[in-house]
Amino acid sequence: MTRRLSNFFILGGSLIFCGLAAAQTRKTENVIFVMTDGLRWQDVFRGADPALLNKESGVPNPDAAKKEYWRDTPEARRAALMPFLWGTMAKQGQIYGNRDQGSEAYVTNGFNFSYPGYNETLTGAPDPRVDSNDKIPNRNVTVLEWLNRKPAFKGKVAAFGAWDVISAIANGERGGFPANAGYDAFQMTPMTPQLALINKLKVETKVWDGEAFDSFPFFTAMEYLKAKKPRVLYISLGETDEWAHDGKYELYLKSARRVDDYLKILWETVQSMPGYKDHTTLIFTPDHGRGEAPTGWKDHGQKVPDSKYIWMAFLGPDTPPLGERKNVPAVTQSQVAATLAAFLGEDYAVPGAGKAIADVRK
Repeated sequence: MTRRLSNFFILGGSLIFCGLAAAQTRKTENVIFVMTDGLRWQDVFRGADPALLNKESGVPNPDAAKKEYWRDTPEARRAALMPFLWGTMAKQGQIYGNRDQGSEAYVTNGFNFSYPGYNETLTGAPDPRVDSNDKIPNRNVTVLEWLNRKPAFKGKVAAFGAWDVISAIANGERGGFPANAGYDAFQMTPMTPQLALINKLKVETKVWDGEAFDSFPFFTAMEYLKAKKPRVLYISLGETDEWAHDGKYELYLKSARRVDDYLKILWETVQSMPGYKDHTTLIFTPDHGRGEAPTGWKDHGQKVPDSKYIWMAFLGPDTPPLGERKNVPAVTQSQVAATLAAFLGEDYAVPGAGKAIADVRK
């Protein structure tokens, strides 16, 4: 009996020690999660598509576009399109989804469009009941809401989106955290002059119903980041999808480049902020893919089966710098929520949710 008790206490002490060691070695205290709607894996890994650099694909001046985006190799083209992703995220972190190199990332919801994709990403599981893009408050609890319920994260979670449905998907009203999207003004105390101007401009600068230009949610989120210092910041951008649906490939490329610029701004900002520097992980992925040239690239959904293929990138102090992953097991959209939580030391053990991706954490 004495020996059994002794072994019990030794085992218990070892488990406690292991738990403390894991907490002490984990450096991530904050996560910034950026999504860009419908950006193809083909463009991310191969760069500008030569079959689409023409007037028929919405490129008014093909020669100028080729000078901007065309290079002799896929590696050079993708770096020209998204220099921060390939010069920093992929070098210092990891990126998945290059099907040309034996790496697949895909959605599992079967719909291959936005609301089902955002729901799967943020909740960790597909839901067959989520079968439209209607602005209906999400019945499912996202990892954002799940974290905000925990004392360590209460009041430290925020979501911002270009598409007005993002506020319903995140369901911050039920979850008790800010979820601002579309053309809705964002109120913050104290109100900054920059935020007041953003609120005014986004209402006056409309092209699409229900979808603001990416600059508005991004710079709203930046104001919030600097003023409120959240531990979990979610930003959803949408121009990559809108310009693709409009058949304007050059504007699609420009919006992808702009998203890359925003990632650079975010990363440089947090690396200059006490509490964030060397303690922040950045996650980057889309909600779905798209089809192929010459016309399939404009669309996605069940009628475009290959639009299930996506990509995902990770950068932070706990991510081994393995770069572009090649010949590795597939990863799924349903794993992102648990992976986000794991970076923060939380076990997202929600029934039906995908498991955290092990390789992206030390």
